[in-house]
Amino acid sequence: MNNGLVNAIIAYIMWGVLPLYWKLFNDVPAGEILSHRVVWSFVFMAIVVAVQRRWGDMKRIVANRALLLSLTASGLLIAANWLIFIWAVNNGHVVETSLGYYLNPLLNVLLAVVFLHEKPNRGQWLAVAIAGAAVLIIAIDYGRFPWISISLAVTFGLYGLAKKKIGQDASVGLLSETAVVLPVALGYWIYLAIVGKTTAWTLPLSTFVELLLSGVVTALPLLFFARAAARMELSTLGFVQYIGPTIMLLLSVFAFKESVSPVLLIGFALIWTALVVYATASLRGTKLAKAN
Repeated sequence: MNNGLVNAIIAYIMWGVLPLYWKLFNDVPAGEILSHRVVWSFVFMAIVVAVQRRWGDMKRIVANRALLLSLTASGLLIAANWLIFIWAVNNGHVVETSLGYYLNPLLNVLLAVVFLHEKPNRGQWLAVAIAGAAVLIIAIDYGRFPWISISLAVTFGLYGLAKKKIGQDASVGLLSETAVVLPVALGYWIYLAIVGKTTAWTLPLSTFVELLLSGVVTALPLLFFARAAARMELSTLGFVQYIGPTIMLLLSVFAFKESVSPVLLIGFALIWTALVVYATASLRGTKLAKAN
């Protein structure tokens, strides 16, 4: 198993169990949780970069206008994704977040073909078609336009594309992204203090410490993801992502007691069929390439 795949699997398992963590802060508004997530992620990554003695790389990023703009875009995309995800989890929409991350691999294949000129083989296209049919069935059964799912898929898909094109070191890149949205997060803290609506700072000490750890909880899977994105094709990376939403779906049923229809279970089975077809087609393609 190659290093990129290992990093991807670890990242998606971590993301899959994240709803359990965000449920700890049900009484804190999503925007306030996001602001803490940004600030403590920045603090954690600053420590990591300091230990690695990589501040010279940060200076080069600031001096490179094109790279700085790209990292600004990726920072805004991931911040938007975080906000939507936190709000959805804490308002009882874990099933819809799961659907969003099932949609994302399909979008990744499209982005990979259009922007990175990757060329999926016939078996991989068949897998995309099966997964697409599954997602369509799930969306129809859901009964309304799944705006949470679509928003999560689009923001994270574009974030993955940005990471692939930037090709920046994982720790330095993540510190740069959090630095971009740090002023907004701190500004929001000031606003909450002025209007007297601060919630996080009034939490019990144990819960507030858990919120402080949001920097570590946020940064670790993103570091693994960045390493995976640098070593894998974007389309393949997208299909490994099915690990995350599958865990979320199981949590929504068994931990959060959200209702799941038989149609959703059929869609779930089709998506895993697509994953097996895609993996088989990818392995065959790799063997043929080596043979030639």
